[in-house]
Amino acid sequence: MNPRDLLETARRLAQPAAAQPTQADLRRAVSTAYYALFHCLAAAAADLLTSSDRSPEWHQVYRAPEHGKARSACQQQGVMRTFPTAIRNFAEAFVDLQGARHEADYALEGEYSKPDVLAIINTAEDTINEFEQTDVRPRRGFVVHVLFKRRRP
Repeated sequence: MNPRDLLETARRLAQPAAAQPTQADLRRAVSTAYYALFHCLAAAAADLLTSSDRSPEWHQVYRAPEHGKARSACQQQGVMRTFPTAIRNFAEAFVDLQGARHEADYALEGEYSKPDVLAIINTAEDTINEFEQTDVRPRRGFVVHVLFKRRRP
């Protein structure tokens, strides 16, 4: 799944052409913005750890990230300090947007505003852009950190 397509979908949901967005549209937009980050992580893992020819191995790595484990890995402050700012920003946004997705999908109370949802989408987009512009080595190190349990040598 292309993260850019997901961001475009989130924007369409938050800014429908003919009317004000419904609460359902705004909630789906928040959820979709998180999934753009998640699929950015999955694609980075597959691209950086396998050949990028969409082989069976590529698909296996793409499907490897798990939401909860990725969140836990992103919250490990000791390890996260070793990564450049763009990677740390990605990890922080991942945790924040996953929380926003859970709230949008499961918390029935509260209303969403269009400006707040657009801010979430912009955060996802800026975070993805910054992450993708980061050098390969730290991005590879980050996806290894997210996917694999650390073992002492």
